[in-house]
Amino acid sequence: MAGRRRWSTDEILDAATELLRTSDAESFSVRKLAATLGTDSSSLYRHFRSKTELLRAVADRILLAAVEGYRPEGDWKQRITALALRVRDAFDGQPQLAAVWGRYASSGTGSRLIMEEVLQALRASGLADEKIPAHYHRMAVLLTALITSEAGVGSISPEEHEQGLELFRVAVLGADPERFPALAHFAREVRPLGVDRSAAFEDILAAQLAYVEASV
Repeated sequence: MAGRRRWSTDEILDAATELLRTSDAESFSVRKLAATLGTDSSSLYRHFRSKTELLRAVADRILLAAVEGYRPEGDWKQRITALALRVRDAFDGQPQLAAVWGRYASSGTGSRLIMEEVLQALRASGLADEKIPAHYHRMAVLLTALITSEAGVGSISPEEHEQGLELFRVAVLGADPERFPALAHFAREVRPLGVDRSAAFEDILAAQLAYVEASV
């Protein structure tokens, strides 16, 4: 009788990535992944010690895909902007994995490559070395939050999106001007969170980079 197939690390990560397209990190489990592969959980634990370690590895593959073919070009701000947009686009097609990345982070090669490039770019800005770690941390928190949030909005169905817009219109346009005077005043100009998120992402990133520049 033939033994069970031995799955490689890459094959396990491929299957986990596919499973996470239709489920989130909460409902994902090593047992479910093992069932998908037709094996038992113990065989997967030979590759990854825990579910968290597996999820971090899956997220890191997205980061590796984001930096594939990347070449530093332009000044330090252009380098960081180009890299941030690459990471955003890489997670845009896999919003569930963006949530995984935002929650579990990553310590793999992809993560280290991105950290290295951002730190190198900040050095090129003229910042003193002692200021760079704090600015890097602020930028990392900002970009992770923006990318995770944007991907999360992209994961909802068209029906859910339309329902959200309708609820927004009712809540904002129907606001009582006596209780919410500012909201009533700006009601026709205030936009839902899902509108123009791409432009907002770039504007917020540009503002953070301007802040860094002012600190030099």
